[in-house]
Amino acid sequence: MGPLASLAVLALAVQTSTSIPAPTSTTAVAVRAVSPPTIDGREDDAVWRLAPAITQFREFQPREDADPRFPTEAKVAYDARNFYVFIRAFDPHPDSILPLLSRRDVRSASDQLKIIIDSYHDRRTGYEFAVNPAGVKRDYAIYNDGNEDDAWDAVWEVAARIDSAGWTAEFRIPLSQLRYAHGPSNTFGFGVWRDIQRFSERESWPVYKTTRPGLSSQLGEVTGLDGLAAPTRLELTPYTVAKNVSVEVAPSSFEREQKFTVGADLKYGLTSNITVDATVNPDFGQVEADPSVLNLSAFETFFQERRPFFVEGTGIFRFSVNCNVVNCSGEGLFYSRRVGREPQIGAYADAKSPTSSTILGAAKLTGRLPGGLTVGFLDAVTNRAKGTLGRTMEPTTNYAAIRLQQDYRKGETGIGFMGTAVNRSLDQWTETSLRRSAYVGAVDFRHRFAGGRYQLSGSFDLSTVAGSAEAIAATQRSGVHLYQRPDGALTFDSTRTSLTGDAEEVLFRKTAGFIQFETSYQRRSPGFEVNDLGFLRRADQQNWSTWGSFNWNQPKLFFRRAFWNFNWWQYWTTAGLSLERAANTNAHVQIKNHWWLHAGGTLGQLGETFCDRCARGGPAVRVSPYIAPWAGFEGDDRYKVIPYLFINYFVGDGGRSVSTSVSPSFDLRLASQFRGSFGIDISNSRDDAQWYGNFDTAGVHYTFAHLNQQTTSLNLRMDYTVSPELTIQVYASPFIAKGTYSNVRELANPRAARYEDRYQPYFDTSVTANPGGFNFKQFRSNVVLRWEYRPGSTLFLVWGQGREDVEGLAGTRPFMRDFGRLFDAHPNNSFLIKVSYWLSR
Repeated sequence: MGPLASLAVLALAVQTSTSIPAPTSTTAVAVRAVSPPTIDGREDDAVWRLAPAITQFREFQPREDADPRFPTEAKVAYDARNFYVFIRAFDPHPDSILPLLSRRDVRSASDQLKIIIDSYHDRRTGYEFAVNPAGVKRDYAIYNDGNEDDAWDAVWEVAARIDSAGWTAEFRIPLSQLRYAHGPSNTFGFGVWRDIQRFSERESWPVYKTTRPGLSSQLGEVTGLDGLAAPTRLELTPYTVAKNVSVEVAPSSFEREQKFTVGADLKYGLTSNITVDATVNPDFGQVEADPSVLNLSAFETFFQERRPFFVEGTGIFRFSVNCNVVNCSGEGLFYSRRVGREPQIGAYADAKSPTSSTILGAAKLTGRLPGGLTVGFLDAVTNRAKGTLGRTMEPTTNYAAIRLQQDYRKGETGIGFMGTAVNRSLDQWTETSLRRSAYVGAVDFRHRFAGGRYQLSGSFDLSTVAGSAEAIAATQRSGVHLYQRPDGALTFDSTRTSLTGDAEEVLFRKTAGFIQFETSYQRRSPGFEVNDLGFLRRADQQNWSTWGSFNWNQPKLFFRRAFWNFNWWQYWTTAGLSLERAANTNAHVQIKNHWWLHAGGTLGQLGETFCDRCARGGPAVRVSPYIAPWAGFEGDDRYKVIPYLFINYFVGDGGRSVSTSVSPSFDLRLASQFRGSFGIDISNSRDDAQWYGNFDTAGVHYTFAHLNQQTTSLNLRMDYTVSPELTIQVYASPFIAKGTYSNVRELANPRAARYEDRYQPYFDTSVTANPGGFNFKQFRSNVVLRWEYRPGSTLFLVWGQGREDVEGLAGTRPFMRDFGRLFDAHPNNSFLIKVSYWLSR
């Protein structure tokens, strides 16, 4: 250090000793670094000798606001372009600290230090940066005061090291990775968390209260951040992809096809608190495939979004529909899987046709204005997908979404707006099948009061879709609406060229304390339609749901934590037809040896209830009561082998329908660099009223059958971590579902009280004599090597394999021979190399 720097440090030392107040239980002051500290996990930099230490840490789990087992200290510093934190985690037995390696963003069974920064200081959003003693990084974005976006990745530095006093972590967070209001001085929300894995204990500054809602709203403050830069934050990540894929050119005849693509991701900070993210010609070949499913229900399967561009930062676009504490299944106004979806007109497809729509480009603008307005805008364009003879399978389509949320009372009150728009360039092949346009507008509100212990929230949504008479007729007849039901209250109109609808909901919840509860009313009109850019299983429904819970968050004589809840829900159509009445209870207990025990059960279809979707457009069918108990356990996550087991049982239709499923699994930690998991799901079911088909022969006959079905699936995952920057992941999942139909009947008196009177024999012996079955087998796997060869720049090597075999009969083979037949099927191998390079200024 030169003489001028020494004088500057001396001057800062004098200033620190005289003007910087000592940290309290909720506030701290950052020290400006004259020279940046070396990020090496050591406390020997000049700024760390001057910065006052935060020491008022408290345990929050398993005991809330208790004295911590071991002391922890944290220091905060900054300069014009970086935010620095140094943490010392004292431990009298440093040899017990496990430096476990894992892939970035994977939580391993080891200690952890984490900092949380609410740079907007809005008590609603924030960023989490965590590290374990091996230097493995994890980062998250926070939205809605507690929801975590784990796909968010920033470019930052951290160093961790174990020494004789315990272990340390030293963070450098570039301000370019944060968002904040630019001004002469800033105050950030701030918190520090520590996990002591071998004791399953967690500590924090300031104290985090599990009995209160929210995360960002419980942070402390760090002040003294003067003269922060307003960085432009321009980041460009070009990438190139080479693929080698298998193409079926004729039945049982395959060729290899080579594909080369280039694209780029762009991130640009319009201001210090508004960011634009864009992608051009994206490729997500490194993303894990969806799990195998066999869907015999009347409703669409919901799949999680896994593509990084659409996962990262899109929590701002969340606007749920039909979601409460009792039941929440992914329905909402924005479902990003619609963008780049599988082409909808499969009749024009052959073996060479695309399986997804090409995304030409997408962009999203997100941020928060100084007045508390959070803004989000997304726009994406997909290219026309062609099938046989050049016919359109999916037209060129523009998708847009806008989300606005205005906070009041430090985030305790808020109102919001959501709008989505879909416009398709239809042609002669798509005009009669797809909707030309779809628009949705919605407003929502939330209001916390009584110290945040109670919350009132709700929303009002409007939708409209338009297209040809044939397309809107298909919309009315779809499983979402079923206007054509012969005994329904709705009127099918084949001449309509548009359809409008609305949805409303109001929820009241007690969010904190030993007793918590929520009651809600939700309604969706028959014409409500959001599936062009959202996800909705059915319209024409209203429900009332109530949930209550006892919460023991402090250790007691026989357990560490326990939760016991009770639920009641009712469903009707908007015309008042009763669809469901059910009561449920569930208990979750963590006993003293850190194992979790779970049990619960449901009594459903109580009283006179009906299924208006079971006959797929036919009349409503009365349904019988059912009982569905379940139980399970989870092992102690501190050990190398962690067992899990869950068992579900169902009996209904007066004992005629029965199902059992067993799901054992294990998490494995065989070495510090190796993690794995293995699970198996086995189910056996007898459904006496499975829909079989609707046959139009001298009138429509709605048929049902008895279905014996067995399903077995395996899930294997293995992670090998060479270093925090170089990892290998393996995923493999074979899936087999087979079933046999028998006793085909048709509806007779579908609303009869007696089960036997609802059905009668079906007259067509060509169906009843040989109703058939299925044997569906599928295998999906991928191996991914990920190397972050420089910060923000990544190389992926991916090998994916898929196999599929479908038979029209269940057959008599045991499952092991079915697995053998699956692996005799032709493998669909694909190989991918993707290289990206991160540029920033």
